[in-house]
Amino acid sequence: MIYTPLTNRALQLSYNAHKNQEDKSGIPYVYHPYHLAEQMTDEYSVAVALLHDVVEDSSLSLADLVAEGFPQPVIEAVALLTHDKTVPYTDYIEKIKTNPIARAVKLADLRHNSDLSRYRTVDDEARRRTQKYADAIQRLL
Repeated sequence: MIYTPLTNRALQLSYNAHKNQEDKSGIPYVYHPYHLAEQMTDEYSVAVALLHDVVEDSSLSLADLVAEGFPQPVIEAVALLTHDKTVPYTDYIEKIKTNPIARAVKLADLRHNSDLSRYRTVDDEARRRTQKYADAIQRLL
């Protein structure tokens, strides 16, 4: 991971936002954004990977990220990655394609979420999600 004042701030916010959450297997959720961040190659994409779910899955808002001083490219990518449930999933994915940072983070996110070895049990719902994610990966490529 790239450690800078910006990514360290994102790391701390991500930890605070997700520290009491678990993924579908009961693993601390915070490991997921850390895993994505490890795959990123520049400061902004690391920050976005760490923050990609904080608006969607915590009490933090985009305004909070602005107030924390995150630069506009980070805010824009996090905004694109925050899925408004009133927007069809395919439209959401298409918008992400327009932003290289959001696209790189979403590809890593989808690949990690598609790794069925992460789950205690693999049921039909997990298989459906994996197929949905495979379709989204193809759209983003």
